[in-house]
Amino acid sequence: MSNVISTRSVLAGIAFSLIAVPVAAEETIVQTLSDMVSKGTVGLNFRYRYEFVDQDGFSKDAKASTLRTRLFLQSAKANGFDFEVEFSNVSYIGDDDFNSTDNGETQFPVVADPKGTEVNQAWLRYSWETANGKYGRQRINLGNQRFVGGVGWRQNEQTYDGIRGQWNSSFGLNADYSYIYKVNRIFGPDDGAQPASWDGNINLLRLDYKLLENHSIVGFAYLLDIDERNNYSPNLSVNNSTDTYGAEYNGKFGPLSARLGYAWQTDAGDSELNYEADYYVAELKLAVAGVTGQVGYEVLGSDNGVGFKTPLATLHKFQGWADKFLVTPGDGIEDLYVGVSGSIGPVKLVAVYHDFQSEQGSEDFGTELDLAATWPIDKKISVQLKYADFDGDDNPAYQDTQKAWLTVSYAL
Repeated sequence: MSNVISTRSVLAGIAFSLIAVPVAAEETIVQTLSDMVSKGTVGLNFRYRYEFVDQDGFSKDAKASTLRTRLFLQSAKANGFDFEVEFSNVSYIGDDDFNSTDNGETQFPVVADPKGTEVNQAWLRYSWETANGKYGRQRINLGNQRFVGGVGWRQNEQTYDGIRGQWNSSFGLNADYSYIYKVNRIFGPDDGAQPASWDGNINLLRLDYKLLENHSIVGFAYLLDIDERNNYSPNLSVNNSTDTYGAEYNGKFGPLSARLGYAWQTDAGDSELNYEADYYVAELKLAVAGVTGQVGYEVLGSDNGVGFKTPLATLHKFQGWADKFLVTPGDGIEDLYVGVSGSIGPVKLVAVYHDFQSEQGSEDFGTELDLAATWPIDKKISVQLKYADFDGDDNPAYQDTQKAWLTVSYAL
């Protein structure tokens, strides 16, 4: 199977598929494709962001002013088929006074938004009754994205080349399986300090069963066999090969909701590591009078000096927005967090406090306060202010960091 996804290959697949499916005699393949395009949706959206980072250990602060532009075509359906093509560009507005991971500006803290243009998505899908199958470069977000996601926070999204099938039953069981042979990471489109992409054999299986109204359980197996990348250390490629098995419960009891999860992980493929580690989480949320409070405890364990790995996750959503623990420490990590969210008029407000400790031993990793205000002005434009303050408690491995963001999104 080719490891290259292009607009040409997807369109060729569309044409072949439509030819293979009987159509009315008076319709030609050209007319069918024309209808799919003319009745489809064309979209253009922009996301401007200013990101400021003040991190101990750097003499200069990072000041990243970036613009992400996306243009996409989502076709209408014909004979069960539809397709999407999406292009993405990340540009700098002004000087690149930050380390994008590929611009060489290492005197600044990292803001992982390299500039460049790429095909963000290009897929063909066939749908029938309660199932569908999709081939191509696509967005995959599983559950809350703790293990597999698109890292949508960064300007360059993480997407996947492969095949995905989904099935929804009439008795509450949903199945989702993907075979992925290439991961297009946020560090692309060109290689830098991090590989822009990973090749390999990745199998993602997720089963979701609705027990009762507002109660469900999920079982999953995420099997990652990632190829070695020349010119990169194994820890940036092949050592991310893992087999992870787990389960999660989600339930709601009136205003109270609960999430409980457990996973077990071991090294896999050609990884040079040798370990077995556990993951577990318990979280409660209580919604009263428009205000939601939450408390949670999440643990990523370790073994033989290797922490539980989540290389495909949308990591920014977890363990603090300052992104200090994108790689799990060798002694593991415990995250005790409390938060509150609500609204003042149209503005949505969020505050979360984290306390980080090692899973093995009693090392103090630090604390963090996260604040956000989001204003959806209308259907086309929204504005967000966001702030993260990480205090490393004089731990030399995790230096004090303050980050602030201004994000403006506009969709035509």
